[in-house]
Amino acid sequence: MKDSSPCYHCGLPAVDGNTYHALVLGEQRSMCCPGCQAVAEAIVDNGLDDYYRFRTEPSVKADDNLQDTLAQLSIFDEQSIQQDFVIHQGDISEIQLSLSGISCAACGWLIEKQLSKLAGIKQVSVNVTANRALITWYTSALSLSQIMASIERIGYHASPFQQEQHEALFQKDHKTQLKRIGLAGLMTMQVMMLAIGVYFDLFGDLEPQTSSFFNWVSLVLSTPVVFYSGAGFYQSAYKALKGRTVNMDVPVSIALLATYFSGVWATVFEQGQVYFESVCMFIFLLLVSRFIEHQARHKAAQISANMLQYIPLTANLLVNDELQPTLARTLQIDDIILVKAGETIPIDGMVLRGSAQIDESLLTGEFYPIDKGVDDLVYGGTINKSGTLTIKVTSQFKYALVNQIARLQEQAMANKPKIATMADQFAQYFVMAVLVFSLGSFVFWWWQGNPDAFWIAISVLIATCPCALGLATPSALSFAMANLNKQGVLLKRSDVLEQLTQVDHIVLDKTGTLTEGKISIAAIHNISDYGDETLLRYAHSVEQFSEHPIARAFNDNPVFPNVTEFCFTLGEGVSATVNKKHVALFATHRVTSDNAIPKTLNNCSIVMQIDKQFVCGFELSDTLRPDVSEMLRRLSRKDITLLSGDNEKNVQQVADNLGISNWLAQQSPQQKLGFVQTLQKQYHKVLMIGDGINDAPVLAQADVAVTLGAGADLAKSSADIILLKNALGKLPNLFFVAHRCKQKIRQNMAWALGYNILVLPLAVSGILTPWMAVIGMSLSSLIVVVNSVRLLK
Repeated sequence: MKDSSPCYHCGLPAVDGNTYHALVLGEQRSMCCPGCQAVAEAIVDNGLDDYYRFRTEPSVKADDNLQDTLAQLSIFDEQSIQQDFVIHQGDISEIQLSLSGISCAACGWLIEKQLSKLAGIKQVSVNVTANRALITWYTSALSLSQIMASIERIGYHASPFQQEQHEALFQKDHKTQLKRIGLAGLMTMQVMMLAIGVYFDLFGDLEPQTSSFFNWVSLVLSTPVVFYSGAGFYQSAYKALKGRTVNMDVPVSIALLATYFSGVWATVFEQGQVYFESVCMFIFLLLVSRFIEHQARHKAAQISANMLQYIPLTANLLVNDELQPTLARTLQIDDIILVKAGETIPIDGMVLRGSAQIDESLLTGEFYPIDKGVDDLVYGGTINKSGTLTIKVTSQFKYALVNQIARLQEQAMANKPKIATMADQFAQYFVMAVLVFSLGSFVFWWWQGNPDAFWIAISVLIATCPCALGLATPSALSFAMANLNKQGVLLKRSDVLEQLTQVDHIVLDKTGTLTEGKISIAAIHNISDYGDETLLRYAHSVEQFSEHPIARAFNDNPVFPNVTEFCFTLGEGVSATVNKKHVALFATHRVTSDNAIPKTLNNCSIVMQIDKQFVCGFELSDTLRPDVSEMLRRLSRKDITLLSGDNEKNVQQVADNLGISNWLAQQSPQQKLGFVQTLQKQYHKVLMIGDGINDAPVLAQADVAVTLGAGADLAKSSADIILLKNALGKLPNLFFVAHRCKQKIRQNMAWALGYNILVLPLAVSGILTPWMAVIGMSLSSLIVVVNSVRLLK
C-alpha cells in the first residue's frame, strides 16, 4: 500500500508513495514530488534549514518541471527583454521583482538569505506584505537569470514587478478590509442593541429564559465577527509566536479569544457574564483604526510611488512628418513626438520646435506654469497647458524622471530609521510587560477572591495594547515624506529626517549651487598668435565632453570635428587632442609652480594650453540664484561655510554679497573632503549642498547630502536629498518638516506611553471594564494617526 503521508515541504499528500525524501533538520522527510525534493535539498544545502523551523504555513508546491523552468530563465538576460524593468547604472543593476509563493515572514527571511549567498549581490530587500523584492547586483559578476533561478530553486516564483498588478493587489486587499469592517460594524450594532437593552433595563425584568435567549442571539451574531473579521489578528499573532517573538496582536488575540470563549461557556452553562458586545466593538474599532492608518500611509506613498499613473499610455510619434500613435513605453532615444495643448507629456525629452507653458506641479510641487521653448527639457507626466511642442526623446521610459522618483521612494521606505527600529524593539518588550501585568492582575485578584479577576485581566490586555506605540513612528515618517514630495523635495532615505534635526553646520558649493550655473565668458585674455574665435573653438571642442557647469559657458561656439583622447581629472581640468594638437583647460589654482601661468592670466578662472604652451585665460561670470539670500537668512542660526574650487576673487565676491563670513576658495575635491572630515572629527553634524561631479566625494562623506535636480548624475547618486526644482529656498522647509516630524514622533510616543501608564492602574484596579478599555485603546490609535496626518499640511 502506498504511503500517503503529507509532503514535509508543501503539505500535500505524497501520492507516489514513499519515493521521494530529503534530509531536513536531521531527519528523513517525505516529499510528494521531485520538485519539492529538489527545493528542500537546495534549502538544506545552503544552510537555510532554519526556514522549516520558523515557517508558520506550508510552502507552495514546487514546480515538477523545475529543470525546464530554470533553463527558460535565460531569456531574462536578453537586453531587449530587460529594457522595460531593469535599471542599469554602470556595472550596477537594479530590479523590482514580484514574488509568488510567499506564505509567511519566514519566506522573506529565506529569500534574503538565499540571495545574499550569491557572489555579486549588492543589496536585497524583501517586502513580505507587498510580495516584492528590491534587488541590486553587479552585472559583471551575476546575471538576472541566475538571481531568478536561485529564487526558483527554493520554491518561489519571481517575475518583473509591474505597477498595475501591484495596484490591483492593493485594491483587492482594500475590498477585503471593507468587507471585514462592514460585517463587524453591522453585527456590532445588533449585539450592542441587545446589550444596551439588558444593561439599562429597557426590557423590564427579564426572565432567565429570555436573558439566555439574548445571550444565544449575541453569540450567533458575534461568531462571524470573531472568526472572519478578526482573523487577521490571530494570523499575525500566530506567526509572531512561531517566529519566537511577540507583537501587538498577541495580547489583542488573547483578549479577543478569551472574552469570546468565556462568553460561550457562560451562554452554554447559563452562568457568568458575557461581553460579546465588547468583543465585536473591539474588533470593529481596531479594524477601523488600522484601515484609516493603512489608507493614509498608502495615500502618502502614492504621492510619489504612483506618479506613473499620470503618464499617458500612448504618444504621437512623428515619422516622415506623419503622426503614428504608439505606446509611450516603447519610445526610444532620438524619437520625435508631438504634444498638443492640454495633453500630458509622455516621456522626458528636449523641445525641438514650439513653445508652451508646462505644469510641472507633479514633480516640483509648484503650481505656476513654466515657460518652455526650443532646447528646454521637459519631463514625462507634466502637462502642456498651451501651444504645440515637437519633442526629441532624451531618455528611455524606465529612466524618466517620474520613474526615478518612484524608485527612490521605494529605496527610502526600505531604510528604517534608528528611532523606528528602537520603537519596534521597545514595543516587543512592552507587549511582554502587558502580558505579565495581565497575568499578575488575574493571579492577585483571584487570590483575593474577586469574581471579576478574569475580566480585570482582559481589561488590562485590551487597555494597554501597544497599537498606538507601533504606529507612532512609521505614520509620522510616511506623512512627512509625502509632504516634502509634494514640495518637490525627494528623500532617498527616510532616516535622513532624523539626521537633519542634528545638523549644526552647513557646507555650500558655489558654482551651480548658490549660482544658477548659467556661466558666461566675461572676458578672454589672449596671449597667443591665435585669434579669439579660434581659441574659443578649441575650448568648446574639449569642453563639449564635460558635465561641469563651466563647460556650458563655451556652448555658443563651434567645434572642430577631430577630437580624440578626451581626459577629465576630478577637480582639476579637461584635455583632449584636437586636430592633432593637445589642448588642456585648467582651473587657475590647479596649475603647478613648475608650470606657472603668466601674471597677465592671474585673475582668470580658467586658463588654456595648446601643446603645453599657455595661450589664453577666461574670466567667467555667474548669477546668484534668486532664493539664496532668503535661504541663508532663515538658516542663520546654523554655522555656514562656502567651499568652492573657483579663484579667490570670485568666491570672495559671492561670499560678501551673501554675508557669508566663512569661505574657502581654490578647493580641490580632496580638500573639500578633508574639511568636512575635520568638522565631523570635531563632533559637528554636517549637511553638504553640491551639484557637480567634483562634489560627489564630499557629498558621500557628509552626514546629510543635498543636491539639485539639475545636478550631475554622480552627485545625485551620492546625495540623500534631491531638490527637484533646484529651489534652495525649500531647504529651510526641509529642516522645518524634519523638526515637525521629530516633534510629532515624540508627541505620539508620549501619548502612547502616557495613555498606557494612565490607564494601567485603572484597569488593574478593576475600575475600567472591558468595553471602556476597547474604546480607550481604539481612540488612542486614532489620535496617533490623526496627529501624524497633520504633517501633510
